[in-house]
Amino acid sequence: MAVDLGAHLASVRDQLRVVPTPRRVRAARGGTPVLDSTDVLVVWEPRRVVAQYAVPESDMLVPLVPTVLPPPPVDLPPVLLPSHPFGWHLSPGQALAVRVDGETFDAAFRPDDPDLGGRVVVDWAPFDWTEEDQSVTGHPHDPFHRIDTVRSDRHVVVRVGDTVLADSRRPVALLETSLPLRWYLPREDVATEHLVPSDSRTVCAYKGWATYHSLPPELGGVADVAWSYDEPLRDASEVPGFLCFDDSKVTVES
Repeated sequence: MAVDLGAHLASVRDQLRVVPTPRRVRAARGGTPVLDSTDVLVVWEPRRVVAQYAVPESDMLVPLVPTVLPPPPVDLPPVLLPSHPFGWHLSPGQALAVRVDGETFDAAFRPDDPDLGGRVVVDWAPFDWTEEDQSVTGHPHDPFHRIDTVRSDRHVVVRVGDTVLADSRRPVALLETSLPLRWYLPREDVATEHLVPSDSRTVCAYKGWATYHSLPPELGGVADVAWSYDEPLRDASEVPGFLCFDDSKVTVES
């Protein structure tokens, strides 16, 4: 019987999952080195969809101090996102505080699982990270995650009610592992007069920083219906400034 790999990976999400990476990984805080390691595991804690790095304690360049964190809430969502606190640990282990230049962060965790060899998982958010000599943002790069951009001649139309927000026959399809197909459209094919800038910004480790647009009150005032990567990273280099619409908020026909 064939195995659906997507379903299989989702079926083990409640477990502690690890894979070695050959990358040299470093982290710093305000210019102060925090860790430097070539003996790194990519680690997904139970229910987490985004990984963290785990390194030997000997590769930490600042003190670690055992600490006690409150247990995670009993009504946890089935999937934990980067926005959920790092301190919600669902596998046995020791929470650790990281001390950097007089500041203390509850930003490390040593799982009891022997397969981690005593490595500590380090929270991404408080620090600046590099893989080899390249700065990275958002979260560690997932070795099982891929992005493809494919130019297409499909006819993509975006509507809200009777109003056409975009009409393009030269979209770019962005296919990202485990995520829906997204259509990125040249600005010339978008009725930008129907959009207003939003203050929202998000970051993707593969695509970069996204800026958002909303609908004006006369079209429902829906927030953040479209986004763009104006200075994209390499994986989104085919869609600089292109607009992509959230098909849960507007109708996208293709």
